[in-house]
Amino acid sequence: MEFSASQIAQFLNGEVFGNPEVKVSGLSKIEHGEQGTLSFLANPKYTEFIYTTNASIVIVSNTFIPDQEIKATLVKVDDAYGSFAKLLEIYDQYRQSSLTGISSLAFIHPTAKIGDDVYIGEFTVVSANAVIGNGAKIYPQVFLGDGASVGDESILNPGVKIYHACKIGKRCILHAGVVIGSDGFGFAQQEGVDYKKVPQIGNVILEDNVELGANTTVDRATLGSTIIRKGVKLDNLVQIAHNVIIGENTVMAAQSGISGSSSVGRNCQIAGQVGITGHLSIPDNVKIAGQSGVSNSLTKDGAILMGSPAFDISQYRRSYVGFKRLPDMMKRLDLLEKKLKELENKE
Repeated sequence: MEFSASQIAQFLNGEVFGNPEVKVSGLSKIEHGEQGTLSFLANPKYTEFIYTTNASIVIVSNTFIPDQEIKATLVKVDDAYGSFAKLLEIYDQYRQSSLTGISSLAFIHPTAKIGDDVYIGEFTVVSANAVIGNGAKIYPQVFLGDGASVGDESILNPGVKIYHACKIGKRCILHAGVVIGSDGFGFAQQEGVDYKKVPQIGNVILEDNVELGANTTVDRATLGSTIIRKGVKLDNLVQIAHNVIIGENTVMAAQSGISGSSSVGRNCQIAGQVGITGHLSIPDNVKIAGQSGVSNSLTKDGAILMGSPAFDISQYRRSYVGFKRLPDMMKRLDLLEKKLKELENKE
């Protein structure tokens, strides 16, 4: 599918500088741009490439002023990155709109309810009493357990597993390998070294507009529900334990994990490889730096934490300055001790 510079400008409420009829049929990075592709410039670090790129059209912000000749046609907009993201969304919607119908190689239980305009791919299993909403895209090899539900326009990518009774909201995106509703890690220690499994009879609820990265897992509750509120975005390889609640629009980067029965507030930002222990509470708007370990509940909205155990980032930075000086301080301390012993021996 081809788009001209004038069409792109119309989509984005932008202005064309160059040939308005030049057309593109693909996308590229600005540093590796090829003829017939569209690129963008948002980060000033990449400005040098706009003068050498072979991309036919480049989206730039209105504030960009070239200081030499540019071969590409420019489309100037208020926000280059946001506008490029909007085009990617349009492109992705167009790509997925061609997926329709139910494969003859899918298994759908007679009691399952399937909405309109649904796509269900090969070797997908839709179990008894499961529900799939209108416009949902269910890619091959997805499993929906008994009574599971998927909301309107949600997308389940290949290999997603939704266990029984779990609920996926509207317009959610679950990437390959996501597992929703596997058992929480519940074991009661018996005499000796034996452990007795505690049945996990709750479920998982994902509210609307949630996106989960590849191979992320969300455990079902022991009782009640593990809840991911609307707008939450979780990266690849994130682990959410049983009975956790994550507030609206919170984001978590890869390899982070939350232990059982903890709650995280709204609009939090949790970086990669963060560990949050169980049965604690994190308020709204908190930011946690990568590889931090949170082991106590927090009370201050908007706190910024770093370290393991995590504490206020400004205090952490001051402490780290002292930590880096420890080897030199130890050498000086050794010298002082030697001199003190020499003085004592002289007496």
